Amino acid sequence: MSSYLHLGLTTLLLAVFFIAGTAQTNNTLANQEKQEGWQLLFNGRNLDGWHGYQHQPATAWDVVDGTLHCKGKGPGFAPVDLVTDDSSFSSFHLKIDWKIAPRSNSGILYLVRETQPASYYTGPEFQIIDDEHYPEKLEPWQHTGADYAMHVPQIRPVHPAGEWNHTEIIVNHGHVQYWLNGKKILEFDMWTPEWYKLKNEGKWKDYPDYGKYHSGHIALQDHGDEVWFRNIKIKKL
Repeated sequence: MSSYLHLGLTTLLLAVFFIAGTAQTNNTLANQEKQEGWQLLFNGRNLDGWHGYQHQPATAWDVVDGTLHCKGKGPGFAPVDLVTDDSSFSSFHLKIDWKIAPRSNSGILYLVRETQPASYYTGPEFQIIDDEHYPEKLEPWQHTGADYAMHVPQIRPVHPAGEWNHTEIIVNHGHVQYWLNGKKILEFDMWTPEWYKLKNEGKWKDYPDYGKYHSGHIALQDHGDEVWFRNIKIKKL
């Protein structure tokens, strides 16, 4: 073996070991994240820190291989959204990984209050759906990354059903950004005349408490379909 080839192989092996040694374990916080004030919302082992909406039994949810798993339809359980015990999230930066089964639908909601029949009565939603194979025709405001029934994403860099996606939601005193797989896809302001016009002329016109609250829970939607979440992290701003 030539010295050049030996040097090349050695360099490659060192690079592999370096990457393996620095890869962060799922559902953990790096030291820098801790210093920056990030909080882990899911520990990868159980549902600590979460409960079924309005404290209904969350029988459709379990933990599988370090993921927060919504089982979808099945005997013995009814759809119930999962919400954080903490209801104080107002200005925050949320990061979350998710994947869905084919033909599935879900969402990530925020500023949720448990005062109405379902979380979407109060909480805006980052839409999650199988854009390509969902069995019903989708409107632009129903696609992945939409601010559901309000704002349409500018781009949709979504990975297909069965693959992991990374979402970030930033809410800063009503200024909202949606990010998907490292790209900003949507930006808007809540509680402005334009926002109220959209609300009052669309799907939410008969939902007076939609987007009303300036703080609340984070919620993961159980739409009766299978979905997985992991690496759920939040930093209060």
